[in-house]
Amino acid sequence: MPTETLPVTTPVEILMQIAGGYSLSRCLHVVADLGVADALGDSPRTAAALAESTGADADALNRVLRLLSCHGIFESRDGKFAHTPASRLLRSDHPRSMRSFVRMIGLPVNWAAYGKLDHTVRTGHSAMAQVLPDGLFRYFADHPDASQIFNEAMIGKAQAQIAGVVGRYSFSEFNLIGDIGGGQGHLLQAVLAANPHLRGVLFDLPHVIEQASGVASDRLSLQGGDFFKDKMPACDAYVMMDIIHDWSDEESTRILKNLRRSAPAHSKLLLVEAVIRDDAKPNFVKILDVHMMTLVTGRQRTWEEFEKLLEPCGFRLEREIDAGGDFSILEAVVV
Repeated sequence: MPTETLPVTTPVEILMQIAGGYSLSRCLHVVADLGVADALGDSPRTAAALAESTGADADALNRVLRLLSCHGIFESRDGKFAHTPASRLLRSDHPRSMRSFVRMIGLPVNWAAYGKLDHTVRTGHSAMAQVLPDGLFRYFADHPDASQIFNEAMIGKAQAQIAGVVGRYSFSEFNLIGDIGGGQGHLLQAVLAANPHLRGVLFDLPHVIEQASGVASDRLSLQGGDFFKDKMPACDAYVMMDIIHDWSDEESTRILKNLRRSAPAHSKLLLVEAVIRDDAKPNFVKILDVHMMTLVTGRQRTWEEFEKLLEPCGFRLEREIDAGGDFSILEAVVV
């Protein structure tokens, strides 16, 4: 019986694995789309049984799952496949489900944009403009099914971030908080639940606010608008989670200056963002930075870049609070 050895990572192997690595991520997208994790319960099942449940080809699915199981997504066991902690997160009914996030990353328009990454590297312009001239967010506005996947993806990804924001930042000094670009209101609802004295305003595009209508209450009001140009609510604090990273410096400046026109002199701005560190360590923030470059016009930023961005917009960056994982709360005050 052969003994298991650790993989050898020679320069050739490194190049081969990275060059062909898109096959691994694409397998993950397809398995999430098919709902394979939903079809797999607590008992191991064969690929043939899973294929029958999901409308897939048994041999092809077996080969895809074999590859994923080498990377901790599902476990290959005696001719059957079982769940791992990672594959369980692909279930739709998991309280911290990442299925929609994986599906969102693998949307055909995103996949097509990565096929044009060379355009971005050559010109500095988003590859998505070559696929969708009106941009990704206009596409979501016009395609409800894709928009729903995107909204669910943001909720799933945000669960760990939300716990960090609510648990590590004190909102006791505020009375009214505005969640700008807050989607379905998942962050704002959690903040209000943890701070019974607070009231909140959810601000997002009209079609997003319409989708979020069910979260309105006597403490949570809804306001539709375009944060580039429309008047925003006057609040004691504003929170923007993973918003500024979607946009270029020029576009972010327009958003922040428009917010400053509504922000009272005593208010604070809380940016929940993944901050780029000056090191050579691989992490998801650097992958996310390339996503932002390719799919939209944005970028992940360093502390110094946030400082430089905020100052001309009427905000001074004061401190960074660790929100867990790769994310931080950047607290800025009005100047």
